[in-house]
Amino acid sequence: MSTLAPGDTLDHYRIDSVVAHTQMSTLYRATDLNSGRELAIKVPSPEIEADPVLVERFKREQDIGQELDHPGIVKAFDNEERSRPYMAIEWVEGRLLRTILNEEKKLPIERASTIAHRICDALDYMHKHGIVHRDLKPENIMVDNNDQIKLIDFGIAMKEDARRLTFVNVSSLLGTPDYISPEQVKGARGDQRSDIYSMGIIFYEMLTGRVPFVGSNPLAVLNERVLNDVKPPRDINPEISPELEEILFRALERVPRHRYATASEMMWDLENQEQVGVEPRGERPDGNLNRSPHRRKKFLIYSALVAVPVLLLALILILARK
Repeated sequence: MSTLAPGDTLDHYRIDSVVAHTQMSTLYRATDLNSGRELAIKVPSPEIEADPVLVERFKREQDIGQELDHPGIVKAFDNEERSRPYMAIEWVEGRLLRTILNEEKKLPIERASTIAHRICDALDYMHKHGIVHRDLKPENIMVDNNDQIKLIDFGIAMKEDARRLTFVNVSSLLGTPDYISPEQVKGARGDQRSDIYSMGIIFYEMLTGRVPFVGSNPLAVLNERVLNDVKPPRDINPEISPELEEILFRALERVPRHRYATASEMMWDLENQEQVGVEPRGERPDGNLNRSPHRRKKFLIYSALVAVPVLLLALILILARK
């Protein structure tokens, strides 16, 4: 398929400009010539169009966008007759949360809490419709001038009752190392609690100006996430209250069953911070949380068990890039 340039038409859409180009697709700003409405057109790359599995993945993303109807989630328009595969999506004004964080580093606590609450509201709606985003990160969140948000890019989102797809291009479809949940690192499909973990990482970054796990390469970041607790955020930003820190700890539990079970639970705590009970959490000199001798023994066993899948994931990433 030929590429599109400003001034070209695609069915009844006029291409106005190129917004972004990735390995998987190109996003254009366009105008609907029938209605005059401004919108975005997402066109898959030729590699996707040639792969039936990836075409199915693209179609699933379109179906999800059409099914969801929430002010905090980008909307895809009806799947009308088209001359080639593409998605017509509402045009969203604003800036990526990533752009805001790059410019401002950390956000004021009240603003960060407001944005986090609005993201949780969108997640709660999405999860109640059986859909998990699986790649929640600042690059996939738009923020307007009033700090209203839109979740975008459902490229690896999943319907809970959908069959699992196997991808050729593994490296670009696993999620992002800085925000992926520990269970996804270990190869699990992930569920709504995986999105809550990613939300916790984003909230931590908004409040402290940094992500909780860093490393010299993606494998090191993934390994840190699976084996270690987060550094207490109040050590980085003392303005964070103990209750707000507790909310972060609950969202960032390594074991899914210890996390918030739903985004609405996290929303409630954000709305009622004075009622959040702060659990005693000891701290070691290295900044990690203390564990009892029994828990330390379990931790060592757990660490040994997860080392193998982490190494396998790293091998997959390396092979995929080749």
